[in-house]
Parts: sequence; structure tokens; C-alpha cells
Amino acid sequence: MRVTILHDLVERGARADETDVLVQRDAVIAALRALGHHVEALGCGLDLQALRDELEQHRPDLVFNLVESIARSGRLIHVVPALLDTLGMRYTGARTDAIYLTSHKRLGKRWLAALELPVARDWQTGEPWPAELGRGTRWIVKSVWEHGSVGMDHDSVVTAGDAATLAAALRARRTAVGGEALAEQFVDGREFNLALLTDRDGVQVLPPAEIEFVDWHDDTPRIVDWRAKWDAQSPEYHNTPRRFDFPAADAPLLRELEQLARAAWTAFRLRGWARVDFRVHPERGPIVLEVNTNPCLSPDAGFAAALARAGLDLTAAIERIVADAMGAP
Repeated sequence: MRVTILHDLVERGARADETDVLVQRDAVIAALRALGHHVEALGCGLDLQALRDELEQHRPDLVFNLVESIARSGRLIHVVPALLDTLGMRYTGARTDAIYLTSHKRLGKRWLAALELPVARDWQTGEPWPAELGRGTRWIVKSVWEHGSVGMDHDSVVTAGDAATLAAALRARRTAVGGEALAEQFVDGREFNLALLTDRDGVQVLPPAEIEFVDWHDDTPRIVDWRAKWDAQSPEYHNTPRRFDFPAADAPLLRELEQLARAAWTAFRLRGWARVDFRVHPERGPIVLEVNTNPCLSPDAGFAAALARAGLDLTAAIERIVADAMGAP
């Protein structure tokens, strides 16, 4: 089968989170070739006409969608699958509407809340202030559109008890997070992520992973910021290992996390592969932070670690993802 991999066009001077798509590309190429497919790869930029011409010329049997942004903008992530829909081409992973809804963090949270799945309170400038909150409320400022913890550091967690204070924090971090910031009530608790992979019965929830905060200073917010994800020289990177082994007492919590992950998969009608991130509030229990469509497939990423824990390798996962895409209506 002829497969075209689409990925971000990486520009000179790109950050580590941006160049990682090339690592994913090479890993997927190797897996597809091991499965006997003929593979080519194309970088996607703003010239959609050129991309359309290229696709129409080659007419691949399948497009493997690894696009995370266009021209370094995460808010354009849905454009490529929308083009593929227009061309009537089969492609891997989530559909256009699911990618748009989950990439826009506020819309994604609204969708989850409408289905009575637990999410954290959020706020943006110009909205009514939740008067019932105390003046010591902690918030985390994050990007509405960008993923990979872009623009996040220890100073992303702020204390604000009024609209003016929180609006100032959003303005101060707007550029760093890609142009549009969101405040989310900070959940100071355990952090988990659950990877999901398509299978014959619909979806397999891979073994849950917890992010541990090792040797963390008490006054430092426990968050997986940009350094923890991408700066291999930083203490944050080395002090946030993931673990898959849990005591028996955690069994009820892990079952609840799995149920919520499955519900999120169903809520957005996901395909292929995905990841759901959680915080566990000491009193309220699990809170869904984000639903990530088409998460990172790099060999050193969390999805690959969850595959290995489940006794699968990337080639086996790619085989399932391809089969799911070829069977899509």
C-alpha cells in the first residue's frame, strides 16, 4: 500500500518540541516499511495549494497524519485533515471535528462538561468573576491552542482572587503561550495519563502512567512544564519520571481513570490513538485536564512507554492504526 506521511514543516531555529515531529516521522516510516508499505513523507506549511497538488498527483492509498501545527501555530492543526476530507482521502487518527474541539482547550472542556465528565473551572478576560472563590485561589495559565506545555514554567501558576489580577497574569503570558491564554483552576494533586489505542473491540486502554515529582521543592508548583518535557539538561526533565507500578490501594482509582478515558474517547468519537491527561484532586477525585488526539509517537515518549508496558511495539500499534483508518467510512 502507498502511504504518505504528513508532518509539520520544521523551520530553522525550531524548538525541541517542534523538531520532535521529525523523530516521530522517522519512527513511523520504519514501522510502515516493516509492514511492507511504500512510504513517502511531506512537510506541510501554509501553501495548501501546493500540498493539494502533491496529494492529487500521488493519490496515496492512505495518509498518515502527524501534523501538529502549521507555520508554528497549533490553532491550524485541523486544517490538514479538513483538506483531506475535502479530497476524499483516507487518513489516520482523529477526524477534523475531534481535532478542532480537543485542540481548543476551552471547547474541549465544554464538551466534556456537557457530558458530565469532570473538568477544572476555567476563566478568560472579560468574563464574570466566580464570586464564590476565595482570594487565595490558585490558577494555572496555559495556551488555549498550543500543546506540549508551550510557554509553561513555574511562574504559570498564580494566585488571584479577582478579575483584574488574573487578567494581568493572562496578558503577561499571552505571547509566551502562542497568543491566546486561558486560566484554569489549579488542581494540586497526582498526575496521570492514559494512552488509548484502537483495537477490534473499539479501543484498548493501555496501562496508566503516573508522573512523579521527585525531590520537588515545597514552594514549587508540581506541573509538567516545557522544561520537564523537552529540556533534557534540566532538573525538571529528570525529576518527573513516569511509573506504571501501583499499590493495590490504587486499584479503584485506576479503574475510574480507565472509565473516564474510555468516555472521553467516545465523547469525541476518536480514532487510531489518543491520550487523556488527569489530575486527581484529594477530595473531588479525577479531573480531566486534556484529551490529546494523535499524541507523540516518538520512541522516548509516553505513548511508546505505555505500549511497551502493554507488551506491544510501535510497529504493532501502527498496524492497528492503519487498519482502523482503512476501515473508516
